Amino acid sequence: MDLEIYDKTKDKVSEKEIKLIRNVLDFAGNYLKLPKNTEMSVTLVNNDEIQRINKKYRGVDRATDVISFAIEDQSDDDFPIVMDEELKEEIPKNIGDIFVSVDKVAEQADYLGHSFERELGFLVVHGFLHLNGYDHMKKADADVMFPLQKKILNDYGLKR
Repeated sequence: MDLEIYDKTKDKVSEKEIKLIRNVLDFAGNYLKLPKNTEMSVTLVNNDEIQRINKKYRGVDRATDVISFAIEDQSDDDFPIVMDEELKEEIPKNIGDIFVSVDKVAEQADYLGHSFERELGFLVVHGFLHLNGYDHMKKADADVMFPLQKKILNDYGLKR
């Protein structure tokens, strides 16, 4: 997977945590059998920045833990791009962008009684699944997404 990670936090995250993000998302991408040339980004921010993003794009004026922006969310107004299968395989598929508040990672890890690394992995996998079309707004969707999320994290080694 072609993964760009941007650290926009005040105190900067460790290389170990950047490596964790890269490894858990590569693992999740392989688990979902995504093409190797799949592209996405993760931007690490603090609460003030994610609150600004949350307000601007979701109309919610508070900090949240993770926000996903799927690039291939199509509306009825979109025109489909038609191309042959060979060309389609060559062009990288950009699935979108994830923003994660490292402040929320720390808060939630403390509240839930597990490690910062487990919470960070949980949030990036959660956002990643949203980029791949999974949701949890309806019970039927949550019954698919949450067990998959847990399986990916457990198989990777980030158990609660």
